Amino acid sequence: MIKKALNLLMLVAAISLPAPGALSYPGVQPPTSSMTPASDALSFLPQSDAIALVDVRKLFRETVPRIFAGDAAKLAQVNSEIDKFKSRTGVDLRSFDRVVLGMRYTYPSPTITKIETLVIAHGAFDLKALTAAEKLATQGKYREEKYRGMTISIINVNDQIKLLGLWNVRLGELAICALDANTLAFGALPNVRSAIDAGRRGSDANQGLAALASRDPNAVIGFGANVTGALMKNLNVGNDAIAKDVNSIRQVYGSIGTSEAEVALFLAARTDSPEAAKSVSETVTGLKQLGAIVIVRLAPPKRALAQTALDNLKITTRGSEVEVRTQFAAASLASFVK
Repeated sequence: MIKKALNLLMLVAAISLPAPGALSYPGVQPPTSSMTPASDALSFLPQSDAIALVDVRKLFRETVPRIFAGDAAKLAQVNSEIDKFKSRTGVDLRSFDRVVLGMRYTYPSPTITKIETLVIAHGAFDLKALTAAEKLATQGKYREEKYRGMTISIINVNDQIKLLGLWNVRLGELAICALDANTLAFGALPNVRSAIDAGRRGSDANQGLAALASRDPNAVIGFGANVTGALMKNLNVGNDAIAKDVNSIRQVYGSIGTSEAEVALFLAARTDSPEAAKSVSETVTGLKQLGAIVIVRLAPPKRALAQTALDNLKITTRGSEVEVRTQFAAASLASFVK
């Protein structure tokens, strides 16, 4: 039961909260802040399997300072990583108010699933200054390409950096394009080209996922993902009981929000029937009941966070959906940043 519960939750988390980049598998808001993505940002997003919405202003102004309130060194480390990204690419992530990530599943082999990510950032930037900074930062490892009348800058980063100062991303080439005066796309070159194509068509292919990802307008991060048959076929989900539970899930969505001192996590799995939702709920309940056996193996700071999250875990079944909610002290997340 422990293994079944752990495997299921790990799989759902992997699908719904993919880190930016290509990965392999074997939560007091400012008055102007909103998780609802600008319609123009979504119009540049080609059809995706999953999307995530990040309130960048809230992340940098509230969430990150709360997490590292007791650890000035790690807060400085996060800020240093943001500066590193700027120095390597010319892009200042602090200049954006929100970011939309579109993710698409690819299958390079029968046992490997990868996630290709396109980032659409909305905010204020000076295109001429940005281009000049890119050329200066890259020290010659820079070229330009024209595509449908637009200029794409291509930078050879060839390094591991932390996007938003938090997520590790291995970057080879990074393509960057100003889609309009307030919208920037960056990612792999084919994905940036697809953003230009989508913008010309006025894409609305992701409205359903966007509605899921923006259910909590006060969240720092919201996400929504389709769980496709091809994805499940390409993943090893363990024994027949696990496979039955996982294969019943059609979509996952949720959010991460913050209050003055806490982080709240909400995750929902939309299954194909009330019976399937009940089975998934029983599996997650098994984890809550038996998770202490796993938690005891963690290092003390991580153990305290995991125990609080487990103690606060609430599981609800509504029709064919399973909802999981928990919360924990924001400062306890600092131990997870290396």
